[in-house]
Amino acid sequence: MYGWTGKILKINVSTSEIAVETPDNKLYHKYIGGRGLAGYFLSQDITREWYDPVTPICFFAGPLTATSAPSSGRLTIMSRSPLTGTIGYSSVGGAFGTELKKAGWDGIIITGKSDYLCGIEIVDGNVTIVNSSMLKGYKTIEVSESLSGKGAYAAIGPAAENGVLFSSIVVDKHFVAGRNGLGAVLGKKKIKYLTVKGTGKLLVNDLSDLTKANEDIYRLTSASPILQGEFGISNYGTGALYDLISSRRMMPTANFRKTYFESSSSMNAHAYKEKYNPKKFGCRGCHILCKKSTTKGDNIPEYETMSHFSALLENEDIACVVAANKLCNELGMDSITAAATIASYSEITGKKISSLAILELLEDIGLSRGIGKELGQGSYRYALSKGCMSTSMSVKKQELPAYDPRGAYGMALSYALSTRGGCHLSSYPISYEILRKPVLIDRFTFSAKAGVIKMSEDLNAIADSLIACKFLFFAVTLEEYSRVLRAVTAVDMSAQDLLNVGERIYYNERVMNAKLGFSKDEDDLPMRFFEENGTSGNNVEILALDRKEFLEARRKYYIVRGLNKDGQPLKEKALALGLEWND
Repeated sequence: MYGWTGKILKINVSTSEIAVETPDNKLYHKYIGGRGLAGYFLSQDITREWYDPVTPICFFAGPLTATSAPSSGRLTIMSRSPLTGTIGYSSVGGAFGTELKKAGWDGIIITGKSDYLCGIEIVDGNVTIVNSSMLKGYKTIEVSESLSGKGAYAAIGPAAENGVLFSSIVVDKHFVAGRNGLGAVLGKKKIKYLTVKGTGKLLVNDLSDLTKANEDIYRLTSASPILQGEFGISNYGTGALYDLISSRRMMPTANFRKTYFESSSSMNAHAYKEKYNPKKFGCRGCHILCKKSTTKGDNIPEYETMSHFSALLENEDIACVVAANKLCNELGMDSITAAATIASYSEITGKKISSLAILELLEDIGLSRGIGKELGQGSYRYALSKGCMSTSMSVKKQELPAYDPRGAYGMALSYALSTRGGCHLSSYPISYEILRKPVLIDRFTFSAKAGVIKMSEDLNAIADSLIACKFLFFAVTLEEYSRVLRAVTAVDMSAQDLLNVGERIYYNERVMNAKLGFSKDEDDLPMRFFEENGTSGNNVEILALDRKEFLEARRKYYIVRGLNKDGQPLKEKALALGLEWND
């Protein structure tokens, strides 16, 4: 077998039982890896609550991971989300996925609940469950220091131990699986960390063809202004989007009550570059190097965090944004939900939150003290408890990221339809509505968006399964990655074949959510977007969304996705895609 190792590690921390599963080639070809395989195994126990010991949490690499394929050094983590109740997944960088493959594993499936705080240490085929009670309450940076020499790691902070529903999992200090609160799943299972170190080498079918395919990808990305241009993300990080989104009058400001931040010009990526002279780094095996850090080694925030801890909270202190990002990572919390929950709190209380107060509230949330106990449940539950639901800018209980949907109607539809709740990455319509990739589509219309959203969801699902970074698809297509997959695995799948697998993966997620009771009622947006205009200016008018047009676009999406009028999966469609169906 090329590309895949053919082995999946199964760990039960209740019984300390270690097992090995060896899927057949058919299953690998059907789901590829990463998000696809993780979703397949999660579907076996999806109807259990997230805190049920039987509910698995899955760590999966893809067939391209640990090869020279560009941007393949990533990992998918998947379980049922504590925050949303839907399926939950997060794609994360670092070396964990690469070391996992080198150790001889395509993925890890963890079940059970330990009697004590534990760590899982993997060295090739050897697996040890160790007592980590001495790390209780440790921040992720402190856990990192204690794991020196043990290989790549994934760890939780005190937020997960304290039951914060948007707890994250930090990988190798700088990389974060933030969305959906999957850190809380590890916290409930009493797993403080996992480490993995591999000494093996992955078998590749045709190294010469892989080198040629890689060279084509390097050539295409080098010609991409978005990726490697003077003002692209290689030089400025994802913060390169800050000015662009601001100029389009779609930057969420004051908890989405405005769409323009007056101080944006002093809070953009250029301002960070001037102040911090950041260094470049990136995921294992990636040439884009979109990550940035200060000379002290602190991460420069990603665009979402950069925007939410400034515009969303009307905060003009760059140092506070960097400190807030660092604090979220060390406490182990999703920075998007953390900022959005504080924004909801600010609107409900009528208090302008100072820089110092932002940092104090983050500490309170992570350590579950005072008002932090309530805010640690996310904005939806907090706003509901205060009778102020209009202040929770969330979909399926997950807070929305830093693109106001009144300025990009494809994003409005994508937010509503995402299988993991409010998410910009399920289809990333910003690519064609703002960045003109592959072509520019009018951002102020729902026309033709249903089909484009569906195709983009399928593309991103397969990207998360190969694994390849979604950013590279600003410059390349599945044609290039079809060649890479063939060179690595000897499996001949066309670009359309890969899209078809992506469709199967995404439909499987809709099936799982349907089993959990989700329907069209949850495929919706906060009413603020339909009732209030955004901030017009600079010859751009930002109007409230037309609800009838939105619902009609959603109806069309249900048709092209193969769902019924209520957004529910259809038996005949599921079977046609090769999915299991139990009446």
